Amino acid sequence: MNEGPDTSDPVVNHDGRQSPTAAAIQRGTGRLLLSAGFASVPELSLANGRRADLMAINARGEIWIIEIKSSPADYLADHKWRDYMAYCDRFYFAIPTDMDRSLIDEAAGLLIADAWGAEIVREASEEKLSGARRKAVTLLLARTASLRLQSTIDPNAVGI
Repeated sequence: MNEGPDTSDPVVNHDGRQSPTAAAIQRGTGRLLLSAGFASVPELSLANGRRADLMAINARGEIWIIEIKSSPADYLADHKWRDYMAYCDRFYFAIPTDMDRSLIDEAAGLLIADAWGAEIVREASEEKLSGARRKAVTLLLARTASLRLQSTIDPNAVGI
């Protein structure tokens, strides 16, 4: 029997590296990505030394990076976000529902998110990756996701 939507507090996986607000944004953004046909990996280290909050790929191989900003101070302190754009086809910021949208640079797409979901309020421009970069980023995504899954199956495995 369908009892309607779940209105209980969400269980947000908090790993200690993010604020509860950022964790909620990550969860809601992940739900949006999944509903749009994307599989996402959080906290992915890129070849340039930066770490993407969320990187996602769909069945066509389109790659998005979403940078989570939990407050105006968090956004204004970030001077490195353009470094991510060379590793994706589209770049977005995801912010909480109560944050001023006008703060976010218009060079990026914009998502509004909470723990239950997210909405694209400004599409990101598309800058297609080169074939070589796409292959490298796709392999990075696949290997990272596979190793993380393996570590849940066998946390003591050598090489993880």
